[in-house]
Amino acid sequence: MDNFTFYAPTYFDFGKGAESHVAELIRRFGGSRVLLHYGGGSIKKSGLYDRITRCLEQESIPYVTLGGVQPNPRSGLVYEGIQLCREEKVNFILAAGGGSTIDSAKAIAAGTPYNGDFMDFYQGKGTIEKALPIGTVLTIAAAGSEGSPNTVITDEKTLVKKGTKSDLLRPRFSILNPELTCTLSPYQTAAGATDIMIHVCERYFSNTEEVEITDRLCEAVLKTIIYETPRVMEDPGNYEARANIMWAGMLAHNNICGVGRVQDWASHHIEHELSALYDVTHGAGLAVIAPRWMRYVLHTNPHKLVDFAVRVWDIPLNETDPGATALQGIEKFEAFLRQIGMPSTFEEIGARREDIGLMTDKLFGNRETEGNYVKLRRDDVVKIYESAVSG
Repeated sequence: MDNFTFYAPTYFDFGKGAESHVAELIRRFGGSRVLLHYGGGSIKKSGLYDRITRCLEQESIPYVTLGGVQPNPRSGLVYEGIQLCREEKVNFILAAGGGSTIDSAKAIAAGTPYNGDFMDFYQGKGTIEKALPIGTVLTIAAAGSEGSPNTVITDEKTLVKKGTKSDLLRPRFSILNPELTCTLSPYQTAAGATDIMIHVCERYFSNTEEVEITDRLCEAVLKTIIYETPRVMEDPGNYEARANIMWAGMLAHNNICGVGRVQDWASHHIEHELSALYDVTHGAGLAVIAPRWMRYVLHTNPHKLVDFAVRVWDIPLNETDPGATALQGIEKFEAFLRQIGMPSTFEEIGARREDIGLMTDKLFGNRETEGNYVKLRRDDVVKIYESAVSG
């Protein structure tokens, strides 16, 4: 196990009706003038918007609002949010929604006190030294941004999707009420579950030795998603299953499963080019890319793929041919994704073979390799994309 530091100060308020505590928590963490940031109309249709604003008004907390966050959040709305926060002297951001809304809120939080262009942080040109505090009310279990230091934004000028991170961007509090996820469509639920699984896999597929504790944590989260996702697909109102998925989503990405080990992240970065160019739902794009990445690296480095098959998918170890065991695990994973309704090819997500060169160029920029479990070069990524063109 490698040396590491780990700092995760987020206060979690988990359970039924937890959103009623939002004003109290804002006060507790120093908020006195709030930006309420959200996505489309879903929080208004569900009544969540009214419940939140009523809580703020009852506690006489002034607020301004900014809606319109899209999946794969865009830079344009972030600039608008930064200007609004400065003009209104906002000192706390409340993100009500899923990972896209929270990521957008984090970008606004970092950009408001910064003298330059907030995109500097996403382009490796600046370091986050100050940020407004944020809180979240989570409405979809997927991205894990409610407990992580990470944020991803698509630059509308270039259609490049990049991330940055800082412990200053970890939410001061996150409200997690599983009831708020019960109205999600089957597709959203499945895409969220896929995102959670690949967040874990990016940490699990590591060459670092002697990391048994984080291996077992990763495996526990993966097996929880495998067990609970079909249950909510069959019964969308299953609160207990929703609760387990929601907490698994947070654990998958606050990095408790990733400390002390070199992580990979190739599947995420390869997929980011799909979602930036085609506006694909992130989890759906990962369902296409991650199994293809697994198949591609199998013959170069089968070690953790064997563990993945045996420990996660309960495949008996073939001691004379461990690679065959690993392949069975990948096939089991692919079958699970099909079972929950996820796509597996470019055709299903509207991606085109002719854009593979463009996506690969955008992914690499001036870099020579991608990922860590197996170092991928441009030709490798092209082959992974090409393998996904058709079944």
